[in-house]
Amino acid sequence: MEQYDGLLFDCDNHYYEAEDAFMRHVPRRMQRRCVQWVEMEGRRYHLVAGKLNLAVGNPTFNPVSKPGVLREYYRGNPDGKTFVELTHSGLEPRPPEYMDRDARVARVEEQGLDGAWLFPTAGVLYEEAMCHDIEALCALTEGFNRWLDEDWGLTYKGRLFSAPYITLSDVDWACRELEWALEHDARILVMRPSAVCTPDGWRSPCDERFDPFWARVNEAGITVVAHVGSTGYTANGYGGSNALAVLGGGRKPSVAGLIPERAIYDFLLTFAYDKMFERFPNLRIASIENGSGFLGDLFLKLEQSKQRMSRYYKEDPAELFRRNVWVNPFWEDKIPDVIEQMGADQVIYGSDWPHMEGMKHPRDIFEELDGISLVDQEKVLYANTAALTERRPA
Repeated sequence: MEQYDGLLFDCDNHYYEAEDAFMRHVPRRMQRRCVQWVEMEGRRYHLVAGKLNLAVGNPTFNPVSKPGVLREYYRGNPDGKTFVELTHSGLEPRPPEYMDRDARVARVEEQGLDGAWLFPTAGVLYEEAMCHDIEALCALTEGFNRWLDEDWGLTYKGRLFSAPYITLSDVDWACRELEWALEHDARILVMRPSAVCTPDGWRSPCDERFDPFWARVNEAGITVVAHVGSTGYTANGYGGSNALAVLGGGRKPSVAGLIPERAIYDFLLTFAYDKMFERFPNLRIASIENGSGFLGDLFLKLEQSKQRMSRYYKEDPAELFRRNVWVNPFWEDKIPDVIEQMGADQVIYGSDWPHMEGMKHPRDIFEELDGISLVDQEKVLYANTAALTERRPA
């Protein structure tokens, strides 16, 4: 098979947050309602909204698991090692490029990447714990984004593109934060794939009350990323919902591992059902680190909906979905099948580097591309993400 030999553009890289990432720019009077440090039995943890939060087992990230130590586990675990054995055997002192942007630029270039999108590690996990206190949630998120710009830059040396985090819980705040992000040259935004907690209850992210935000996104042409995070979904009594179970590393198999798939399925299907891509045709929504196993049934549901409510849709919702949504499959997914479902122009590549469930090296993706043409490899590995990184004003 011919192999694309150019630079890659990685849509899923992560940084590890500095110790003051959630405090540096949060007003002191608000910090008790947001994130604080606490020490227990010689280890440091985060208090989130005044409660111990174990979504991240070691939020100091030192030591930290090496990139890709779980790859063989997800490939089928041929050596029969447990999840915990693999993660603990791969611990190392934290390398500088996990927290330093210049060191990261050097590593990105060494890895053969033209650019990389950067997302939080802990920062996508705390909205759920904060949603009962929207004032504090917005203060925390705003402070976190200011730290992000200060330490990483939203666009840095044409190589690193960091995503400010957005909550829609206060739409006026979200609109102001969007303007700040645009002024600071953000190319992508990130939010969790979830319904939105508002002062008067939970609402779809496509509810018309949020139209001022989506209208400005549509106008500016900035890409919005729905990245896996803490969404409030549970296993409904069928198994644990802790972090290990969700990653597939619990003591026994659990449907908790399907939580990310359920969350993104509901999120994206709602965008289609609520005709967001008719209302805002310039929206670009990228699903990152949510996998692709939900796509087959999603397209089935769209076809059924179109048949049953033919007067509702002005345009084919599946066609609009394939125009306005981009999907990053897990590396262990059958990527040729995703290309067949979405079209090669709508599939993007992410290594999840340097997380333990991702790839040891971003170019390891070439081991997963059997059956994909050279033209489509170039689209998936480079061109599609590069295009999404450029704003496309309406």
